[in-house]
Amino acid sequence: MSVLEIVPGKTRLGWIGTGVMGKSMAGHLMDKGFPMTVYNRSQAKAQPLLDKGAKWGATPRAVAEQSDVVFSIVGFPVDVRNVILGADGALAGCKPGNILVDMTTSEPSLAVEIAETAKKKGVYSVDAPVSGGDIGAREARLSIMIGGEKDVIDALKPCWEAMGKTIVHQGGPGAGQHTKMVNQTLIASGMVALCEGLLYAHKAGLDLNTVLLSVGPGAAGSWSLANYGPRIIKNDFAPGFAVEHFIKDMGIALEESKRMGLAMPGLALAHQLYISLKAQGHGRDGTQSLQLALARLANFDWKARS
Repeated sequence: MSVLEIVPGKTRLGWIGTGVMGKSMAGHLMDKGFPMTVYNRSQAKAQPLLDKGAKWGATPRAVAEQSDVVFSIVGFPVDVRNVILGADGALAGCKPGNILVDMTTSEPSLAVEIAETAKKKGVYSVDAPVSGGDIGAREARLSIMIGGEKDVIDALKPCWEAMGKTIVHQGGPGAGQHTKMVNQTLIASGMVALCEGLLYAHKAGLDLNTVLLSVGPGAAGSWSLANYGPRIIKNDFAPGFAVEHFIKDMGIALEESKRMGLAMPGLALAHQLYISLKAQGHGRDGTQSLQLALARLANFDWKARS
């Protein structure tokens, strides 16, 4: 069976999950001329896309029934299973030759299961988690890590290019999710270091913005430092990526590591610190709010600093 040719203005797209990142990503595809049907648990969060001309699907299945390619980016693996494999899930509404693209950070084993189940129905499945946060989504410069069949991934090129700048095929089903676990492992310890560094700088009496001018361009520079450092200094803890979702990602990475016989002490420590942060009421805040928990360990109120 030949892979669908994907053409703006002709190929019908569906989008499931219009949260912080999904709303922007779907919007970029609409800007390229793709007709769009959307679904979200809360219709209000999809309203900006509906105002832009998207159609509403009452269920993920209804979205798939009106689409050739269905994208999803939801919260947790259980949500992925429900919106794709559930009775009213997208796969139930797909026809042979349709393509499912899950961009949620989820379990590699679930990505494999979806691909195998979809194949029995003649439907293609791709796992394509992303990195870049809310800023990368808004500015269409996400890093997209992709697992699946090469010809399907190549056919989706117009869609990838509408949402991201770094687009890499990592291998077969589940490979995109495994790559995202590497990404999250790298970020986890880096966020601990970023917050500790800023805490040290403040306690040493340094001007935090001036410190960033020195350390940002050097060997300590990172995406998190450049994007989250200024937010932490401004006490801006709004979610570009929520703590509760990061805890989920680290948990998946630790489970996969355990299965492979790997000890991951740095990741495990970061996971515990973030669990503590959530327990303190910051589960819906951005990952940069780790600064508040680490300051609390020093009996110091970060927000009240002068």
